[in-house]
Amino acid sequence: MKRVNKHYNVTGNGNIKKPQGEQESRKKQKLVEIHQALNSDPVDIETLRRAAVSEGGLLTDEIRRKVWPKLLSVNVYDLPAKPGKDARQDHKDFNQVVLDVRRSMRRFPKGMRDDQRGVLQEQLIDIILFILKRNPQLHYYQGYHDIVVTFLLVVGERMAIAMVETLSTHHLRDFMDPTMDSTKHILNYLMPILEQVDPELHDFMQRAEVGTIFALSWLITWYGHVLSDFRHVLRLYDFFLASHPLMAIYFAAVIVLHREKEVKRCDCDMPSIHQLLSQIPQNLPYEELISRAEELLKHYPPTLLEKRAAIQPRKSLTISSFQDFQRARLQQRPDAVLRRQLQERPPAELAAVEDAAAAETSHLVKMAVWGISATLGAAALAVAQTALEWAPEFLLQLF
Repeated sequence: MKRVNKHYNVTGNGNIKKPQGEQESRKKQKLVEIHQALNSDPVDIETLRRAAVSEGGLLTDEIRRKVWPKLLSVNVYDLPAKPGKDARQDHKDFNQVVLDVRRSMRRFPKGMRDDQRGVLQEQLIDIILFILKRNPQLHYYQGYHDIVVTFLLVVGERMAIAMVETLSTHHLRDFMDPTMDSTKHILNYLMPILEQVDPELHDFMQRAEVGTIFALSWLITWYGHVLSDFRHVLRLYDFFLASHPLMAIYFAAVIVLHREKEVKRCDCDMPSIHQLLSQIPQNLPYEELISRAEELLKHYPPTLLEKRAAIQPRKSLTISSFQDFQRARLQQRPDAVLRRQLQERPPAELAAVEDAAAAETSHLVKMAVWGISATLGAAALAVAQTALEWAPEFLLQLF
């Protein structure tokens, strides 16, 4: 029998590019598996988690709007109301939030009209202040808005509130203490990971006394602040939402390991290495790094490293609540059941929920139309505007 050799191309950023037919086949298989997992009762969280972690992640924003809520145990048929004006009244963080949001223009798609961006920035301010007001134990930090805007752009205002609120009380909880002590504690896991994998690199960085502050913005924004390509941000959010809360620091470790030769070519001093590492290359081999980070967490879990990471004894609220969070998300019902439960509510309550969902759907349709028109021009805009006659009915299935 004649042997058939498969030829794979390597892209400029080091990722292996598989033949087109094989890519499409895997994509279709993933879509089938996601559909089946979402309709299982209870929802098959492990399959959704594998889909989010595996190559390509969740593929599209439409799928993310279905899967992200399940990964965070958010019932999309029981979302909080849109924030009222009182969310902004007398809030101690109002001025800082407004300042951070106003200078976050690069986090919005290039070419977006000023008025469209302005609407989203106002929603971003409202979401942040609404969550902080509902959860007085949470404290705002600069960089939080970089996480919130990612969810706003993908899932819309109301779903973003529900998802970010859950994220803030679990995955991000240590960052939202009154002081930076808990955040520093999470950063302290970085060097022990490097020590396990590459002792020589670890020792070089220790001699340089570079510390871990170069990775602070990576960690607290889930890389949203430092990556210019929104596709890469979304790929990492798929990964982090499906993983242990400390996965972002493991990903920081694999970036440093990936740049090991560059680091060792530097002078062994803090300014040189800090300057190198604080600038993340935009062409990283993301799929390769994601796989490596997942392997590192399996081989060197936080429980193995916690003594080395603790400068002083400290209990991480993020880590300690994760097991309960995992158990809770395994008990979720599929959307078909949640939709039926919603329809069994009193008529007045049902009408209010449907009105809110319709308003949110209209926002997402407008975003989709704008995205197409900005990318493809006036001809695409005409097609998209025609599609508005049926798109809202289709997109409403996402809620």
